[in-house]
Formats: sequence, structure tokens, C-alpha cells
Amino acid sequence: MPSLARSLASLVAALCVCVEEGRAEKPLFPKVIGEGWTIAADPDLGGFTDAKQEVTGFTLWPLADDSWQLWATIRKTRIGGKGNLLHRWEGTVLTARDWKPLGVALLAEPRFGELSGGLQSPFGVRDGERFALFYSDGRHIASATSADGKAFTRRLLAGPRTGLFDEGPKGSARDPMLLRIGTKWHCYYTAHPTRRGTVFCRTSEDFIKWGESRIVASGGQAGAGPQSAEYPFVVEPQPGQFYLFRTQRLGPEAQTSVYHSRDPLDFGINDDTGHFLGTLPLGAPELIRHKGQWHIASLLPTLKGIRIARLDWAPQ
Repeated sequence: MPSLARSLASLVAALCVCVEEGRAEKPLFPKVIGEGWTIAADPDLGGFTDAKQEVTGFTLWPLADDSWQLWATIRKTRIGGKGNLLHRWEGTVLTARDWKPLGVALLAEPRFGELSGGLQSPFGVRDGERFALFYSDGRHIASATSADGKAFTRRLLAGPRTGLFDEGPKGSARDPMLLRIGTKWHCYYTAHPTRRGTVFCRTSEDFIKWGESRIVASGGQAGAGPQSAEYPFVVEPQPGQFYLFRTQRLGPEAQTSVYHSRDPLDFGINDDTGHFLGTLPLGAPELIRHKGQWHIASLLPTLKGIRIARLDWAPQ
């Protein structure tokens, strides 16, 4: 009998371990806490200002002194060409309200192969002592570097040109974001070479040499139109648990779809069964983990600024 009791006890313990592991592997869902607070408003662009201008794709990152930089696309301006430029703000801390506007940060340079007025969707990242900024000119993904995280210099390739890669002349590669997984940086971005919104990914170990593109998400419940996979953003809140945020609409009826995967290169291609978790009424969200707390930044419904709110991960 003692032997039987020990066997039963071992079996119960093993079942408990299996149950706990199953619970741990169950995908969580991001829950936004409250309405949040505004950190950036519609900026004064001087002679480039237009009443119809809108704030869209943006990025934010911390500096060594714990202050923060925020860069955003301002579209429909009077700059000419595609009408886009990049503007920046600075916040003393992440949770501050109404960050200080610091003016136009970057304009397109056609002499380097960039489309006139085409700059959009910046993404800033810190790698050790260096900072890198990735952005789109509406056709290519390009990059710039900085020592202080404020003033950036374009990385020029032969030509000279800034374009690192694209998805063809009609692909409109844009909305880059980077996540380091192991030894490689993964650059996620959207493009629609066949008028079908798709999330692509390329990897690199040095920000310079990039591998071939790979489709990681398309179609499914978010749709397959040209704007169905915009502003992709991937996070890994738990080891080996990856979440993709993919926007379909901006403005008052904003929608971003959320996906889960154990494989950062597969969030569902044409069939998102087992990956799709639900939607958030937000446009172009960016998630930030700072001092142990998650936050989520997103566009205001009016497209006249950017807000931040606290965020938790919880069972659906």
C-alpha cells in the first residue's frame, strides 16, 4: 500500500505540473488600463503647417538620462511631394504629459533615392552605446545612426542611396520595427506588392546586411486589402511567446488585430486559426516595457496627437 500511495502521489504531482505548464502556455491578451494621457499634440510646422495635417506612424525610445525621444510622421503637410515629414518631441519621463515639441526632425532627400515628401513610420532602437533609426520613404526601408539618440546621420550605401531593401517598386515597403531575438535583429514591416497587405520580416546581426524577406502574416480575419497589415509591432512579454499587433484602420473607428505565436516568423498566412486573439480599438500601437511596467502608445482618434496608457497582460 505505501508503494501504491507513493505512485498515486507521483501521478497527481505530474498531472499538476502538466496543468500548470498548460496554463503558462495559454496566450495572454493585452488589456489597456484607462483612457491614458496625451504626450504629443498636433505640431506647428511653420510654413509647412496645413489645417488638414495628421499625426500617424511614430516611435519613442529612452536616452541615457531617462528622458525620452518621440518621432512621428506628419502627413498632409505643405512640404510638397508625398506631403510627409518627421517631427520630434522630448519627454522628461515616460509618464509625463504634453512632451516638448522640438520641430521638424527629418525631411526626404531625393538625391539619395528617397521619394520627395515620402518619409514615414520611423522606428528608433538602442543597441548598446549606439542608436539606430529606421524609416520608410514610401518605397524603401532606410536607416540612420546616432551617438546621442537625438541627432541622426543617414547610413548611405553605394549610389549614394539610403534604401536598404524594399518589396519592389510598387510594394510600398513601410512601417519598420525591430526586435532582437537571440543574436539577430528582426525587422518587421508592411508592404503590398500585389495590393495585398502583408507583414514581412528580414533578419540581421549588424543593421547593415539583411537577409531575404519572409512573409510572416497576411490575410485571415484582419482582411487582405492594401491597408490590412499596417504598423506591425511584435513583442515577447514571456520567453518564447510572441505577439503581433497589426492595424487595419486609423481614426475614430481604429482597429488593431492581435496575434500570438511561438514562432516569431509565423503569425498565420492566409489562415490565422490558432494565432488570432482579438482586436483593440487603437491605431498604430507601440508597446513599451519600462521599469517592470508595460505601457501602450497609440494615435489619438482625431489623428492630431499621440497618447500613452498603462497595459497589463491577462488571460482572455
